[in-house]
Amino acid sequence: MRHQKQNCAPHFAEIEVDFEPAAEGFVFQVARGLSVEFLSTEDVSHFVAAAALGIEEQLTSPENGQRVVIAARVVLRHVRAHESDSHELAFKIAGYLAARRALERAGSHPA
Repeated sequence: MRHQKQNCAPHFAEIEVDFEPAAEGFVFQVARGLSVEFLSTEDVSHFVAAAALGIEEQLTSPENGQRVVIAARVVLRHVRAHESDSHELAFKIAGYLAARRALERAGSHPA
């Protein structure tokens, strides 16, 4: 999922994740051999945590006033960031959008 917004405060985040059914709850894992396209490795852990939060928020968001919890195992496979345009909010939004797309494809969320 790629999230990119151009304005006076640009956003850039790109993640590749796999969604798999889980017995219960939400499990987020970073794949062994995670592919990272970014110069500063210090920020990558913050970006990964933000993406996980965005995914979890989407999978547990209230629907029709009732809290819905989707049991899923999510595996992060790839991260791409831009030195000046990437930040935690951009990755949180990318995670949220990735989970929304997965729910739409599964027929669990209206498009």
